[in-house]
Amino acid sequence: MTVRAVIFDMDGVLFDTERLCMDSWTAVAGEKGIPDMEVFFPRCIGRNLTDTRALFYEFYGESYDYEAFRKQASAWFHGYIEQNGAPVKEGVEELLSYLRGNGYRIGLASSTSRPSVEDLLERAGIRDYFQDLTTGDMVEHSKPLPDIYLLACDRLGVEPVQAMAVEDSPNGIRAAHAAGMIPVMVPDLIAPDQEMRDKSALICRDLLEVMEYLGK
Repeated sequence: MTVRAVIFDMDGVLFDTERLCMDSWTAVAGEKGIPDMEVFFPRCIGRNLTDTRALFYEFYGESYDYEAFRKQASAWFHGYIEQNGAPVKEGVEELLSYLRGNGYRIGLASSTSRPSVEDLLERAGIRDYFQDLTTGDMVEHSKPLPDIYLLACDRLGVEPVQAMAVEDSPNGIRAAHAAGMIPVMVPDLIAPDQEMRDKSALICRDLLEVMEYLGK
């Protein structure tokens, strides 16, 4: 079936914010004496606040105050953005412009909360490309479950089989695959393994390669 819509993850796809988030978590964990953050953080990529909180307590028990940790890490992250701007990935504007010019519906399905999503998109000057935003605070459980992508497709008015999902993380690819979409992986912090190759329709080096694929 023809692709009618492209739905993007945000962190790690549109912005180089997965790396920035990892830096903020690692820095604050070091200050607070929270061990093994380099092991724990990758498990959280693609998950919303509710699922991340549950995962934190499952991994660390009650030894550390997650809410205090999260608030401090968030302040570190947003302080960096305020000072340095939003780190936009290569090919973002080119791909979004191509999609709009060729009549694709454009959506976003991010596990990040809506205020943070709106803030980053506005800072980068790309908010107007998106016909709809589906965010982590709109679903009880986010990726790797398909809920957020099913909702995003419904809000855009397309069937999942008509929608491409552009993702960087294993949790995101799992969610898109489970939703019955066309998962395209543009890896960021985590390299694709055999599971990702099996569940992805395509693995691209960057967003410009996604545009080349759609133009064929």
